Amino acid sequence: MDAATFADRLLEELRPGLAPAVLDQFGPVSQALAGAGRIACYGVGREGLMMKALAMRLHHLGLDAHVVGDMTAPPLGPGDVLLVSAGPGHFSTVAALCGVATTAGARVVCVTAEPEGAVPRAADLVLHIPAQTMAADQGAASTSILPMGSLFEALMFLVFELLVLDLRDRLGVAPEDMRARHTNLE
Repeated sequence: MDAATFADRLLEELRPGLAPAVLDQFGPVSQALAGAGRIACYGVGREGLMMKALAMRLHHLGLDAHVVGDMTAPPLGPGDVLLVSAGPGHFSTVAALCGVATTAGARVVCVTAEPEGAVPRAADLVLHIPAQTMAADQGAASTSILPMGSLFEALMFLVFELLVLDLRDRLGVAPEDMRARHTNLE
């Protein structure tokens, strides 16, 4: 296949992850994030990179957002949210952090491609993004032209940017206010 054919196929693969059924999940997730005292974001591997990108945008919105593992990440407690990614439905580190957050009284929001997985089932809220992850990238289960979990990760970025727009409107944050919170240390 040539690059144009790959691109067309990829656009077809992205559509289900941006369908109204996915976008309709934003309300409760936006409410939880908008009302949180603190938000801590976590994911592993490339999913973790997408979670860091979301944490940055949440900060730009003026929310008290952090990345788990950074030395400046505060403790969570009642009124706070742990926002995690578990594309295939379970990662042991994600499950352990969810347990800590829940014990401390924080709510857990899980982004996943497998809502029946152990981590999303234990979460308070789930944002289901239907896409192939690395857990289903071989044999008959493999449906994407992208390798491993790339389709899920790409959709995470796009869905998160749309979620940020929803939050921006919900919070009444102007684009110039977001820009003013961007670092000047680059």
